[in-house]
Amino acid sequence: MDGVDISYCSYNSTAENIWEHTVIQTKTIEYPIDILNLIKKSTSLNSNQLLELDKILGKLYGQFVNEFIHKYKIDKKDIDAIASHGHTIFHQPEKGYTYQIGCGDTIAFNTGLKVINDFRQKDVVAGGQGAPLVPIGDLLLFSRESSTFLNLGGFANCCKIYDEVIAFDISPANLPMNEIVQELGFDFDINGNLASTGKLIQDILDELNELDYYSQLPPKSLGTEWLKEHFTPIIKKIKNPNDRLRTIVEHISIQITRSLSESKSIYVTGGGAMNTFLINRIKHHFKGQIIIPPAQIVDFKEAIVFGFLGSLYLAGVPNTISSVTGASKETIGGVLHLP
Repeated sequence: MDGVDISYCSYNSTAENIWEHTVIQTKTIEYPIDILNLIKKSTSLNSNQLLELDKILGKLYGQFVNEFIHKYKIDKKDIDAIASHGHTIFHQPEKGYTYQIGCGDTIAFNTGLKVINDFRQKDVVAGGQGAPLVPIGDLLLFSRESSTFLNLGGFANCCKIYDEVIAFDISPANLPMNEIVQELGFDFDINGNLASTGKLIQDILDELNELDYYSQLPPKSLGTEWLKEHFTPIIKKIKNPNDRLRTIVEHISIQITRSLSESKSIYVTGGGAMNTFLINRIKHHFKGQIIIPPAQIVDFKEAIVFGFLGSLYLAGVPNTISSVTGASKETIGGVLHLP
């Protein structure tokens, strides 16, 4: 919820399943405070309020894209489409649904450009988790960098490219930590400084590590519903916020190492890659190489890959991996909105 990541990229297929990409420009635009407050309350809004927020975000995303195009003097004729992730409100694939808001028709109307969004739903219809979707980018755009990828976003998720592609959510990451520091008046824990001064609470760490999710085999994914029901009640037993952060960091580091222990190297992106203390604790537990790419890739890899999902959609090529999501088959996910 820190803002909207926009990447302007080109993608080119040189042969079957051989893709090249160029990142031309990137920018993060922060949410206005009033809309950010609405998003924070979004999971508890009634249906009318949620429908209204869907349109508000669609209009805002369109405005942000127009500002981006104007700032960087981009000719709209050069843009094939906008690929929009949207903001996830509900994610319960075991019940057959996932829901992202940010109205595609509203974006299309306000920008005059084609919009592809709602990338997850078809995979869920096909029996999959609808997540993670980034592994198709790991496989086709980044596989020369490593065979194992770790994204430290709201949740920690990974992608392992072996004989088949395996990817799943490992554990919570920035989401519970940001909630704690925001209660203290900060946006996030810079470099993990607050966590580094906290005390590790071993019995709570043990309880977190015994959560049922961690013994499940992939495909599997996490949502805020799981966090609120299973993770938060345990971590709230710790009263001191710095001790909570310290214990969460250790928990994340242990779960990442358990999940990726056979890997020789890990290519790390997402906001958590900038958390020095977290990275150092991962290095403490994981004995292979930790690769942190240039800042633009760290910050915008997901935006870059969702642009790629849009390109695959336009090319009529599947943009999901069934071995990752657990779907009955690979699908071309997304919904096209014309301006």
